[in-house]
Amino acid sequence: MPGRRCAITRAEDRTVHIAGPPAGPPFTRAVLDVAGAVLTWPVLDPTGLPAAEIHDVGQAQQWLWTVYGERTAAAVDAVASDTPAAELTLPEQPTALAEAAARLALGHWAARWWPTSYLDGIPALEPDALGLELAALTHKCQQLLDESGEAEGAELLEEHLAALDPLIRWWQSAGPPRQLDGVLRLIDGAADNAGLDGEALQRLRSALERDYRPTATPLDLTELFARQQEFALVAGSLRTATDRVIARGSGTNDWCRYPPGFVDASEEAVSWTAYALGAGRRIEVEVVADIAAPVGGVHLAAEVHVDGSPPNRVPLARRDDMWTGRADLDIPASTTPGIEVGILLPGFDPGPGADDRAAREAVRALARHRLGVAAAPHDREVAHPHPFLAEIAAAAAVEEDF
Repeated sequence: MPGRRCAITRAEDRTVHIAGPPAGPPFTRAVLDVAGAVLTWPVLDPTGLPAAEIHDVGQAQQWLWTVYGERTAAAVDAVASDTPAAELTLPEQPTALAEAAARLALGHWAARWWPTSYLDGIPALEPDALGLELAALTHKCQQLLDESGEAEGAELLEEHLAALDPLIRWWQSAGPPRQLDGVLRLIDGAADNAGLDGEALQRLRSALERDYRPTATPLDLTELFARQQEFALVAGSLRTATDRVIARGSGTNDWCRYPPGFVDASEEAVSWTAYALGAGRRIEVEVVADIAAPVGGVHLAAEVHVDGSPPNRVPLARRDDMWTGRADLDIPASTTPGIEVGILLPGFDPGPGADDRAAREAVRALARHRLGVAAAPHDREVAHPHPFLAEIAAAAAVEEDF
């Protein structure tokens, strides 16, 4: 079968594009900053090789030929030098570097957009396990990166070292995941390359040198990593016994309007109730918090529209396992209002986007599928891309936690 046909064009700002701009909301794209360019893969419908936006063709030539092939690398150079746009057939089979880059991008996507939800039964990924695998993949993709990218890999390694001893124990147990040996050896190489040392890294190096596996017994993954407590969901109600409900509903949970880890990813995470207090009207908003949501010092807000009016901002505070807040509304007592509620973090919010509920549901379906694959026996052949170590650990904990 022939490979995918692809256009190579140059924009007015002189950036060179391989294929067109990716469609869909940001949480459906896996993105990787590389030397001289940004690479993008569609998460929901992967097509092999990524789209590329190349802002420094000279830098990008260090990896273009390895990812896309020599003809594409030459065409990019020609288009950058004012030759008319070209159309080429990309290789059908991604190279090893292209596959590693796609996996690294997907891992960064999971760190940012994984749809953790108590309500939907999608467990969180253990951040340190994912961070160490990303550090390993960053080291594997050195050819793609400039100095800042390599420094990011060292930062990932330092930030997530808490998972190194658990990963070593997992590797020394009976039947560890196939990729774990390679991940640990890449971590060792990344640490050596960055000049990092410490007791955990020394234990890793010693274990790898001896290939010593003293336990060789099955491991309970639910106890391997320190896990967050489950939601209590006991926030209770803010209202008094004299309030009269005049309307209630669910709000919009737009993942792009707040940082990761703040809100449960479910469509049902945002709820509101409007009350009558005599002649006055009040709205109360409740939002299910994610397990990593900050306890104090940071406050979300609810954006409330009444009958298409300009938005009212309702500050929300973390209380138990909910973000909660209330505000008085200017609503005539004789009307039944039409109310819309969205959630955002002031200062972070890029503004409301399109109604992406279908895309969010597709991401949830993807997460469930990947967890299903991760729950398969380690020696079973599964379709690419293989699950991350953090997904395997999360899948093992699903029955207990959810």
